[in-house]
Amino acid sequence: GLVFEREIFINLMWTPECRALRHIFMADRAASKIPDVPEDTPKRDIKSIAVIGAGTMGGGISMNFLNAGIPVKMLEMKQEALDRGVATIRKNYEAQVKKGKLKQEKYDERMALLSTTLSYDDIGQADLVIEAVFEEMGVKEAVFKELDRVMKPGAILASNTSTLDVNQIASFTKRPQDVVGMHFFSPANVMKLLEVVRGEKTGKDVLATVMAIGKKIKKTSVVSGVCDGFIGNRMIEQYSRQAGFLIEEGCTPAQVDKAVEKFGFAMGPFRMGDLAGNDIGWAIRKRRYTEKPNLKYSKTADLLCEMGRYGQKTGAGWYDYQTGKRDAIPSSVVVEMIEKHRADLGITPRKISDEEIVQRLVYSLVNEAAHILEEGIASKASDIDMVYLTGYGFPIWRGGPMNYADTIGLFNVAEAMKRFAKNPHDDAQFWQPAPLLARLVAEGKTFN
Repeated sequence: GLVFEREIFINLMWTPECRALRHIFMADRAASKIPDVPEDTPKRDIKSIAVIGAGTMGGGISMNFLNAGIPVKMLEMKQEALDRGVATIRKNYEAQVKKGKLKQEKYDERMALLSTTLSYDDIGQADLVIEAVFEEMGVKEAVFKELDRVMKPGAILASNTSTLDVNQIASFTKRPQDVVGMHFFSPANVMKLLEVVRGEKTGKDVLATVMAIGKKIKKTSVVSGVCDGFIGNRMIEQYSRQAGFLIEEGCTPAQVDKAVEKFGFAMGPFRMGDLAGNDIGWAIRKRRYTEKPNLKYSKTADLLCEMGRYGQKTGAGWYDYQTGKRDAIPSSVVVEMIEKHRADLGITPRKISDEEIVQRLVYSLVNEAAHILEEGIASKASDIDMVYLTGYGFPIWRGGPMNYADTIGLFNVAEAMKRFAKNPHDDAQFWQPAPLLARLVAEGKTFN
């Protein structure tokens, strides 16, 4: 019996799934190690938190600290916004109590740690302040100038921005060494990932402190340098662009989603867009059209937003939704819009295999990630895997996009990219293998 068991064990040990899970085990531990920040870097004492904004993000962020027993003061401009924010936190905790996941006394303890204010002058003594206000530089500037005025010396000033330049945000203060990005993912009280964005002037003690606090609130913290979209959102943009080209060339949104969900993703790009709100991507694309006019996008997502189909919140996006249900129902209106758009572009739709869908979506992540590594935005490939496993629903048993590329063989990945570059409806420029990827292929090496 023991001999038989050993045989099964050895065979399982060499499967790609087992290797992927061992890779994750190591990657998770490696993520907290920053090459130039020694383990014994002194950390600042964090005994109280202030959160600016009581919306979805502000409330979710606050809950993380309340759960860890750290007092939080939430600040808003209007009393009704504060009341709404506190009510949402209550509702979330009450749902857990009802399901038996949280004891009543724990719930009372957590709510007792929460206080609110309408004045910046009330938060000056907090050790760490996190802003979760509207994603626009002008708004961030106003907030950080106020924080610079009221916060005590040595307080850490963090921004929950998902794409904006943390260096620019730091420049609004006289203490850029105290400014850092803490990018939580929505819903912030559930999602495991925390992208810690290191500005040019962020102090090493600030970085060490934020990584430690990340651990305390049970997050997987990954350090990112400053660039548009940091690690996760910068990669997802390429993935979304490919999804757009695929529907122009002949797929339906449902076909693309089904293919990647079968591969193991929690949800496909179109269901994900509907959940997050298609208007968010629209705002980013509008910015891109002026900043990077030569970057090619499918116009279908813009046409969808022009129809007011922003996703689940409006009851219609790439799919139709029934009130009170989250089921994505394929929409004939959307298919009609895509077919008309195809005809306007003079594209004859072709049959696209699930294999091509998965390769184009996943390899677009891999190629952009190779650029991110080359630029030093991420310090190691396994950090990128952790971002995608904990923040974007990449299948755990495939070990993340970089580990998956290593498993397939980087030579095979690069050959597929060269094939995609020949497609006249795709972006040939993007499919040039990143220099790092080309170098690893030439040397017969892997990312991890």
